[in-house]
Amino acid sequence: MYPVVGKCPVCGETMNVTRLHCRHCDAALEGQFSLGPFYRLSAEQQLFVENFVRCEGKITRMQEEMGLSYPAVRARLTDVIHALGYEVEEEPTVSPAQRQAVLSDLADGKISPEEALRLLQPGD
Repeated sequence: MYPVVGKCPVCGETMNVTRLHCRHCDAALEGQFSLGPFYRLSAEQQLFVENFVRCEGKITRMQEEMGLSYPAVRARLTDVIHALGYEVEEEPTVSPAQRQAVLSDLADGKISPEEALRLLQPGD
C-alpha cells in the first residue's frame, strides 16, 4: 500500500478522494471526499508534526530530538502552521534594555545562567 498524497504531483492543487473501499467486506463508497487539512502538508512537515506530538508540543524537546536550534524548530513549526492555513502571531521578543538588565543581573550573580537563558529565550 502506498501513502495517500494530498497535493497533485502535476499542478500542486489539493487532491480529492473519489472512492473508499473496505478490504474486509468489499463495501465501497463513491463521491467527493476531502482528505482533511493534514494532507496539505509535505511528507517532511507530517514527520515534524508527528515528532511534535510525540514530544508533547515542547520545543525544547524538539530541539534535543532533532538537533536543531530554537529558531530552526520554531521556523519549521511556523511553516506547518502556514501550510494548514493559519496565521502566526508575532512572538514577543526581549527588548535590548531587558536583555541588558538580564545580562547585568547574571554578571552580578543575582541570577543563575539557567535563569538568564529562561528569561532571554521566548517561551514554548
